[in-house]
Amino acid sequence: MQKKRILSGMRPTGKLHLGHYVGALENWVKLQDDFDSFHLIADYHALTTNLKTDSIYDDSIDMLIDWLAVGLDPSKSPMFRQSQIKEHTELHLIFSMLISVNRLERNPTLKDQVRDLHIDKVVYGHLGYPVLQTADILLYKGDFVPVGEDQVANVEISREIARRFNNQYGKVFPLPEPLLTKFSRLPGLDGVAKMSKSLNNTILLSDDPETVKKKLKKAVTDPQKIRKGDPGRPEICLVYSYHTKFNPDESDSIAAGCRSGELGCFDCKMKCAEKISKFLEPIIEKRNYYKKNIDEVKDVLSDGEKRGKKIAEATMNEVRNKMKLG
Repeated sequence: MQKKRILSGMRPTGKLHLGHYVGALENWVKLQDDFDSFHLIADYHALTTNLKTDSIYDDSIDMLIDWLAVGLDPSKSPMFRQSQIKEHTELHLIFSMLISVNRLERNPTLKDQVRDLHIDKVVYGHLGYPVLQTADILLYKGDFVPVGEDQVANVEISREIARRFNNQYGKVFPLPEPLLTKFSRLPGLDGVAKMSKSLNNTILLSDDPETVKKKLKKAVTDPQKIRKGDPGRPEICLVYSYHTKFNPDESDSIAAGCRSGELGCFDCKMKCAEKISKFLEPIIEKRNYYKKNIDEVKDVLSDGEKRGKKIAEATMNEVRNKMKLG
């Protein structure tokens, strides 16, 4: 029985953080054994919010190193840059004819991004982000897209475009479905938003133990728990949310100690730092290997782009034939 296919991707922002792991990478690693997986370095998508491209290649390599370090297997899952497979832009152009501006303006994901990033003027490419994303998915005939709840609206647009193309020209594409990530958000150290490098509230996958301790010392906790002995509310404490993910065996006792006041915030943070660093240890070891063997990383990218290109070309040949353009 042929495996169902998945397309996952990230914009290249350089080194990744725990939020990326919890929100996406952990799930990708689990899925690669059960699905035919493709992983996209979305360097064109990065232009929607940042036109500077000087570091985009180095950022892509750094991100790829993190992908490999957490356990993505290039023999199972091709990894490639969007910009190096021109069929992405060709299919995007065709799909852009199949959806209205009004429909894209109603996209709640776009509205959230405009608000969160304080964008004054939405560029054409940002408005059309889900159309290019649809091309990314359907170029490889993705059956499923692993996403957090905030991206479900984009997948619905992909389904609409696929349905419109199939009805207009003949069936080529599946209707992709979202695969929701169970633990989709990890709060940032500031307690205000999810982890984001632009907000400087992250723990990187490459952070050494001392850096993790330093960062966690500054993490926001329950404002009512000022000193040891004060009863706390673990359910609103972001450090406790880290415990539930990276220290699940002790999370109940951590919560009890917090509520009783027996456990102070400093000791709680240091215990959490220890568990996070233990989790990061094998990832950092693999990162160091790939940093020393950078040609191996570049070979992974080159091989992934060849494999991705082959499938992309076949899909576009089918599209042109259905449209009688070929």
